[in-house]
Amino acid sequence: MKPNWELTNCCQHEQVRFLATIGIFTVVILAFWRTFLLTPFKLITVFLHEASHAIACKITCGEVEGIQVHANEGGMTQTRGGVYWLILPAGYLGSSFWGMALILASTNLLSSRIAAGCLILSLFIVLFIAQNWTLRGLCIGFIVFLAVVWVLQETTNVRILHYIILFIGVMNSLFSIYDIYDDLISRRVHSSDAEKFAELCPCCTGVGWGVIWGMISLLFLSASIYLGLVILS
Repeated sequence: MKPNWELTNCCQHEQVRFLATIGIFTVVILAFWRTFLLTPFKLITVFLHEASHAIACKITCGEVEGIQVHANEGGMTQTRGGVYWLILPAGYLGSSFWGMALILASTNLLSSRIAAGCLILSLFIVLFIAQNWTLRGLCIGFIVFLAVVWVLQETTNVRILHYIILFIGVMNSLFSIYDIYDDLISRRVHSSDAEKFAELCPCCTGVGWGVIWGMISLLFLSASIYLGLVILS
């Protein structure tokens, strides 16, 4: 079937449910932003941020020496070699990309299963190179959580796997945008990825690169909603 890129006759039942669920998740996330309830999901976003640095390092022939995720929602990826000007923006932009990918994966049960399986596999791999117990605990906790949700999906009438994947995707997209604003725009942190990137590409300041990366992250979120509607049309 030819994709309905113009979104004629929008919005059908599935499209309305998709938009409504994203809206509800956004309200819930904003309402509970500073509570401990969202901490595990914030940490999984930090994990995807650091994993994106690691992936960029590996595909540019560098070596990943370790990954850390801290309870204060910070993280660090230690790399050696690779293409530095690709590794630096990969954290924020990669996190936004994974948010988009998870939102799109949630539109179909099969793709939701694949996304959950990929998350479990990536967490299992990182478990062996994690350098602190916060990240190890996060990996183990989310592996168990996703496995339990998956088993419930397959063996009972509880059909929530795609909602969990969608929630993680929305959380990841929003947290990435917030993180860019907080770390790179409102507070000028000299050691931030954008400040380091500005040293490599001095055509823009660190704040300028933060604004550019923020706009790209917003574009990823907008694209995920538009493409999700196209998929469901």
